[in-house]
Amino acid sequence: MTAGPCPPSPYPLDHLVLPTASLDVARARLVSLGFVVAPTGIHPFGTENCCVFLEDGTYLEPLGVGNGQAVAKAIADGNVFVARDRAYRDRCGSEGFSALVLGTENADADHARYIEAGLSAGDMLSFSRAFTDAAGKSDTASFKLAFASGTGATDAFLFACERIYAPKVDRTALQIHPNGATGIIEVVAVSNEPSKQHRLISIATRSPETGQGSSTAFGLPNATLTLLDPVAFETRFGIPAGAPSELRFAGIVFSVLAGTVAKLLAASTVEHDIRGNDIVVRPASGQGATFIFREIA
Repeated sequence: MTAGPCPPSPYPLDHLVLPTASLDVARARLVSLGFVVAPTGIHPFGTENCCVFLEDGTYLEPLGVGNGQAVAKAIADGNVFVARDRAYRDRCGSEGFSALVLGTENADADHARYIEAGLSAGDMLSFSRAFTDAAGKSDTASFKLAFASGTGATDAFLFACERIYAPKVDRTALQIHPNGATGIIEVVAVSNEPSKQHRLISIATRSPETGQGSSTAFGLPNATLTLLDPVAFETRFGIPAGAPSELRFAGIVFSVLAGTVAKLLAASTVEHDIRGNDIVVRPASGQGATFIFREIA
């Protein structure tokens, strides 16, 4: 008997988008949490970022609005990335966690998949921007994005990111953090009706869900995407899940060296809770998600 074709491999986590009202506030908050923050990056459509790069290749993208007129024009021109950011801010405020981004080698094929599944959030987006490393060396990064989203009152979306050109700069100095963070090992989403989100997440990630009821998980090559109901989220992290939503990204679990974070947070007078091996930091201005630092011996 001839074996059938192998199922496609799940996509890896690439980065996470965290809207903020002020990149200056986000930068200060992230530094207080022990992260090294990259120089500000400027998008050609009015938004800007100050990223946190991690050794495992993932990163955080705090996202601000740098040019309101350019943003308005981009939305009018059909730019889905900017339009979704505006919709998130209008619905949830300017501090939060709006999108999970998956790495892909063929964004065009992903766009076609999303259309076929009835999950496309709109037109693809191709763009380039300058990237500067810690030493001030600059190069250009180019991307192609394909967007997926469910229907209804969802405060989150997922998109596939193909790196058309990776800048030839040294990120090493940007990836070594005083808090000892080395990577993102889990992303936590919350839904009032998790089962309704399984299809969207499974198609976007190419990963089947495991578990059932109040907690399901989607295995990615480099992280886990966990979907909880509000009660399960509060039980696990000791923090209310927030306003009801069909889908909302809420928590980021970082791997850190044991004994590093608690001392740093205490020295920075950052409030935190210790729950087993997890150090939990509630959202704050410039930090739109619950940060969970998991100590790895």
